[in-house]
Amino acid sequence: MNILFLTLAKINTLQERGIYHDLMREFSDHQHHVYIVSPVERRENQSTTVRKEGNAVFLNVKTLNIQKTNFIEKGISTLTIEKLFLKAIKKNFSDVKFDLVIYSTPPITFTSLVKYIKNKDHAKTYLLLKDIFPQNAVDMKLMSDKSVLYKYFLKKEKELYAISDKIGCMSRANVKFVLDHNPGISPEKVEINANSIQLQPFKSPSDEQKNTVRTKYGIPTDKKIFIYGGNLGKPQGIDFLIETLKAKAEDDRTFFVVVGSGTEYDKIKDWFDSFKPKNALLLSAVPKADYDLLVQTCDVGLIFLHKDFTIPNYPSRLLSYLEYKMPVLAATDPNTDIGTDIVENGCGLAVYSGDLKAMTNAVDAFISMDGTEFEAMRQNSWKFLEREFQAKKSYHTIIES
Repeated sequence: MNILFLTLAKINTLQERGIYHDLMREFSDHQHHVYIVSPVERRENQSTTVRKEGNAVFLNVKTLNIQKTNFIEKGISTLTIEKLFLKAIKKNFSDVKFDLVIYSTPPITFTSLVKYIKNKDHAKTYLLLKDIFPQNAVDMKLMSDKSVLYKYFLKKEKELYAISDKIGCMSRANVKFVLDHNPGISPEKVEINANSIQLQPFKSPSDEQKNTVRTKYGIPTDKKIFIYGGNLGKPQGIDFLIETLKAKAEDDRTFFVVVGSGTEYDKIKDWFDSFKPKNALLLSAVPKADYDLLVQTCDVGLIFLHKDFTIPNYPSRLLSYLEYKMPVLAATDPNTDIGTDIVENGCGLAVYSGDLKAMTNAVDAFISMDGTEFEAMRQNSWKFLEREFQAKKSYHTIIES
């Protein structure tokens, strides 16, 4: 089959790893021809390019900045990206007949583009619902649900759901949310299609290797190390992350590593600069290879979500923790089921974001946990990943649909 994949995640090779790289590699490994359309943002100062790699063709379309930028530019980018993608597809793929179109949110503004391919090629359409917009913007108070802009994006959201033959959601709570808020959608149209990766052989680093990496970054070798890695934005509830660091600042049994970038990075950096915690380290975004090595030398992976979310977020960073057999501590809103899944699968602990007492108790529980219990959580993390989050499972879900 000829597969068209539309995404905001920049992809120009399948030699790298990520939830979309791995899924498209799975299609390519099954001898499908994959055409991947993704942005090259204005800040990169590059033109639109096309390149081929095995069964995959990459069309990187020059756009405005859309990731990790201010809300205004992000909004304008969201409104203009569909026309830019469509123009580039017509120019470069005019002779290709697509059998299947796969697209992920964000954005929700691909309706006309998907409809064009569907009508032209009689293609099937599959939505990977990774982001429920515009409700998430309302939750974060970035948009009023009374505004014209909200009503415009809500209309676009409904149109995208309608044009999709199937909608793959990240979890049970996501399926329920979509059906509860869109009574016109048939339950048969919506299914679970979780974030997924291709499993790689993993061997835990030796104590010597761990000590070498920890020494490089100035991380203690004799403490329980908690790491938060990923986007530092408003959806992550950075204020509660700071509250947690402050509450445990005098605890000499533990050490926190925060790695990432995003719109709230300056806020947390200002706190580090003024408070100067002795048991915490802040790093801006580091190369992926270095980050992966750093994560493997830590003990517990942290997930933070803003307490005001009404939509059930399910961060993909969970997979990187599970892949390295790490127990997870999640601070979430009450509407997501990621915390429930972590606890039910025996691979970590979960609290509600904003409940500082529960959070500090959970940190203490990990610190005092004996080796046998901690090792059991490590093994459960891998089993959870192996059972629920493999790209081959996502691939077969799409093909069977």
